[in-house]
Amino acid sequence: MGTVRKIVPSKRTARIAYAIRDIVCVAQKRKQEGGDLIYLNIGDPILYDFRTPLHMIEATYKAMLEHYTGYSDSEGVPESIEAIKNEARKKGIEPYEVLITTGASEAIDFALSALVNSGENVLVPSPGYPLYNALLARLIGEARPYILDEENGWQPDIDHMASQIDEKTRAIVLINPNNPTGAVYSEETLRQVVELAKEHNLVIFSDEIYDKLILNGAPHISPASLDKEVPVVTFNGLSKCYLAPGFRVGWAIISGDPEVVADYTEAMKKLARARLCASHPKQFAIPKALNGNQEHIKDTIEKLRKRRDLTVERLNAIPRISCQKPDGAFYAFPRLDIEESDKDFVIKLIKETGVVAVHGGGFGEFPKTPHMRIVFLPPEDILNEAYDRLEKFMRRHYS
Repeated sequence: MGTVRKIVPSKRTARIAYAIRDIVCVAQKRKQEGGDLIYLNIGDPILYDFRTPLHMIEATYKAMLEHYTGYSDSEGVPESIEAIKNEARKKGIEPYEVLITTGASEAIDFALSALVNSGENVLVPSPGYPLYNALLARLIGEARPYILDEENGWQPDIDHMASQIDEKTRAIVLINPNNPTGAVYSEETLRQVVELAKEHNLVIFSDEIYDKLILNGAPHISPASLDKEVPVVTFNGLSKCYLAPGFRVGWAIISGDPEVVADYTEAMKKLARARLCASHPKQFAIPKALNGNQEHIKDTIEKLRKRRDLTVERLNAIPRISCQKPDGAFYAFPRLDIEESDKDFVIKLIKETGVVAVHGGGFGEFPKTPHMRIVFLPPEDILNEAYDRLEKFMRRHYS
């Protein structure tokens, strides 16, 4: 009889890391030792005082009662696809195709998997959401970082972006509003990216999952609305603006010259067919979300503005911390004037105070200066307690 031996994982998993979740291991150890925790690390509104709109829940429940519990079309429910297309047109996007997915994460996975071969690269913002890096690591592709300029409100550094492009570059990722900085990109910046994409025949991946959570009153601009020919895949979903992260409902909108994007779109559809479909009954929440009452968005923005302003004021009053004012989403990315790595800083902060944040290095290799990401979703009293602990920690160690 043979001997059972240790199973060796695939090499493609060796480079995969996800700092937002990985840091929880440190927090759990403190909790096991009897310490309390204040979570400022996960962008899940439902953990705090935000609730999924009732009409979306009712739409899902009704679909289940009406027996929409089998498989749907792989691309998605037709009436939900039409609602997404109509919403896209309101933003100036002319959709070629829409795919409904299990969260925006699956849409991103399809878009990358259908495009990137081993050894090819995609330009990703740094700092930026680490999912892109993790998926490219799995594909044996390269996540090639471009700088977001802290001195310019965290706008993309177009010169650096251009310098990162070579013959193996396939796409440029834009996260707007940005996670982790909360920056909202200007039309001038977006037009420059569009021109780069056209010049080098690249796809733009436009991650717009926070597009309705703009805190400065300015309109959100989609790059797909600025040029009808350039190939753009726009990602969105119900998780953030519609306060339903657990629904795991997202989508990809493919736009651009039909002759240019047709084969690529078909490749994405192949991947969609291979996994059958997204959750059938939950797709019926999409038309209700996009076409229904939007009051929850106004209420959410009002809460977030207050919590954003409190966060910026408190952080900038703490020694050795400086924080730019984020214009979108619900993240702040303060800079730390410290000697050690921001990962060591955050681990020490969690162990001593229970304030759980994510180290800036978990969002990419740029900037080289230490930062941390703070989620300002909690109510003001919880935020104040967290910032009180942070201030005492800084004065104790760094004054």
